[in-house]
Amino acid sequence: MTAAIQAQHVTFRYGRGQPILQDVSFEVPAGTFLAIVGPNGAGKSTLINILAGLLPPRSGDVLLEGTNLRSCRVQDIARKVAVVRQEFIPAFGYSVMETVLMARTLHYGRLGFEGQADQELARQALELTETVEFASRSLDSLSAGERQRVFIARGLAQNTPILLLDEPTSFLDLKHQIKIYDLLKSIQIEKGTTIVAITHDLNLATQYCNQALLLYPLGNRPAESSCYRIGKIADILTPGEIERAFDVRVFSAVVGDERFLIPSAARAGGLHLSGRASQDSSQCKP
Repeated sequence: MTAAIQAQHVTFRYGRGQPILQDVSFEVPAGTFLAIVGPNGAGKSTLINILAGLLPPRSGDVLLEGTNLRSCRVQDIARKVAVVRQEFIPAFGYSVMETVLMARTLHYGRLGFEGQADQELARQALELTETVEFASRSLDSLSAGERQRVFIARGLAQNTPILLLDEPTSFLDLKHQIKIYDLLKSIQIEKGTTIVAITHDLNLATQYCNQALLLYPLGNRPAESSCYRIGKIADILTPGEIERAFDVRVFSAVVGDERFLIPSAARAGGLHLSGRASQDSSQCKP
């Protein structure tokens, strides 16, 4: 299967500090839904910015669909990759529709204005994220969760083969968390979009994603081991790996056909599950 993203020996540090990412190499096959997980400070957002061409690695390379980012113009990257970052309230009072249409600027005609096709893609994205009712409202009048859904709509309107998201369900209530992941999964399956999403919700990752990239913080990296592991969800998101990365004991419970990861504090608090629970003692391997 063709690789949509290839990271080759990527290393990054801020200033003269210790490396945040060190010799990271992996491939994301086209059409894969990859979860990037790990504790705060492990380099998740840094990695997303490097994959998007927003931050150059200190060493190593990133290839998008076989093309090295170092040889790409900003416009070329924007045609391949849409990025949904954790956002703040903008300083200018753009409307929701204007915000989403910003994703279409590369496709505007010679006069520099959006066409009917751009308007239609923007409206479809708003409908998919259930934000079309806000189209004429100022973005800064929305709640944090509503704005987050608008930013996801903007990413969808860019209509790229690769979608990178930094905690897409932050600020969202439970209902909209599920709806956003349902939407992302449908885009992956129906359009073959490659999706890479940072998430702190390991259970959503196990239910929706094909693969996981687990980043270890500097202090928890096993001796003579790399700063990450990547592979199938069931192989990476195990109690042993999570304990190593997060320094928190968890156990794995199967309820019906679904597997859930539960912190030991929840078990100590008297949580009772129907189904079978098993402790996985697997350890990180170099």
